Amino acid sequence: MARHTFFCPLRWSDMDIYGVVNNVALVRYLEEARVDLFCRMATGERDSFLGGGSVVVRHEIDYKSQLRHRREPVEIQIWVSRLRAATVTLGYLVKDGERIYVSASSLLAPFDYLANVPRRFTDAEAAFFGKYLDAD
Repeated sequence: MARHTFFCPLRWSDMDIYGVVNNVALVRYLEEARVDLFCRMATGERDSFLGGGSVVVRHEIDYKSQLRHRREPVEIQIWVSRLRAATVTLGYLVKDGERIYVSASSLLAPFDYLANVPRRFTDAEAAFFGKYLDAD
């Protein structure tokens, strides 16, 4: 099973009044990791899951520990936990070594914005996501 790792910088503006990274900022971190993964799929201008169109159907987030602002980036691991013909479920861990700050999942679906309808994965998209599949 392959996991994609993204090192996300923390921003001063991500903190709340208590010096802890805000939960909304953590959701943005997941998005940054997801986009970084999708950009690895692209071979041309519109050859990625981003360019072909996609929507987030659902997020589930478990906050495990407070993440305090610091200069070092936080590690985000991302993988595919379920792959269907027209949806993909991504799993995430926001962590430092063994310390987990957030575990999460996102359900995404490919979408044709021009026709305004859901679509199925292309063969290339399915093959790309298949490389990150971990059905634990």
